[in-house]
Amino acid sequence: MSRFFQTPGHTSKLGHSFAHSFDPGKGFPYTSRMSKDYQTFEEFWPFYLSQHSNDICRRLHVIGTLLSLVWLTGCIIRQTPTWILLSPVIGYGFAWTGHFGFEKNRPATFKYPRWSFFADFKMMFLFFSGGLNAELERHGIRS
Repeated sequence: MSRFFQTPGHTSKLGHSFAHSFDPGKGFPYTSRMSKDYQTFEEFWPFYLSQHSNDICRRLHVIGTLLSLVWLTGCIIRQTPTWILLSPVIGYGFAWTGHFGFEKNRPATFKYPRWSFFADFKMMFLFFSGGLNAELERHGIRS
């Protein structure tokens, strides 16, 4: 039996295949497109969207990002600086649940932490402004 398994992924408008793979030796799903080095946020953004094609994953990201902001704000108001350290745990807990549980891919945060952080906020803004579906369509991402 082969050590490498492929499951159906998604194809962008540009023809890039975002096949989700599982390698038992690595212990978790990963995406083969992760190896590309993006030079700008504009190059990274379509890749980021492709890694969030599952609606539940996107919603978990939005919930996690929003809750981490609420938690951070509460810590600042209550002047509990040590509790601020839980803010990323809250945000990434929801996001990684979306990736591992629903999207079945490796979070881009592992390779692109800064751009993923900014992209989470951009996605949340688009979600609440009603522009996320149009942005997904514009980049050829089917949910």
